[in-house]
Amino acid sequence: MSGLLSTPRPVPGRRLPTLAGAGVVVVALPVFLVAGFPVAGWALAAVLWLAGEALALWLGRLPTGADHLGMSGLVALAHSFRGIGVMIVLIAVTLGDRHVGIAALAVYALAYTLSLGVSLLEYFSGEKTA
Repeated sequence: MSGLLSTPRPVPGRRLPTLAGAGVVVVALPVFLVAGFPVAGWALAAVLWLAGEALALWLGRLPTGADHLGMSGLVALAHSFRGIGVMIVLIAVTLGDRHVGIAALAVYALAYTLSLGVSLLEYFSGEKTA
């Protein structure tokens, strides 16, 4: 079966997607200051972004693959809980202060979306492996 999704490619690097997402967070600060949005929302998004990327960096250093099935499962679960944890924090904050929560959600969602987009672009523009 041949096609776009069935062609194996190497895993894209994490540097460029991480920098793209961090760029969104950095650019959002002046926008928040000028527009009068709650800076606490920006700060929450920045902390969540930094914590998520630090966790991803740590998980990327753990051995995975067929020779390390137990560790591979742990890495997969940790990546899942990374997203779940961010959503739990954002929901809890939004329930407490709607404006701060929505502001944090907007910044985090934009950073995550750009990071994912850059990662997908890197993946599909990469060399096909046999």
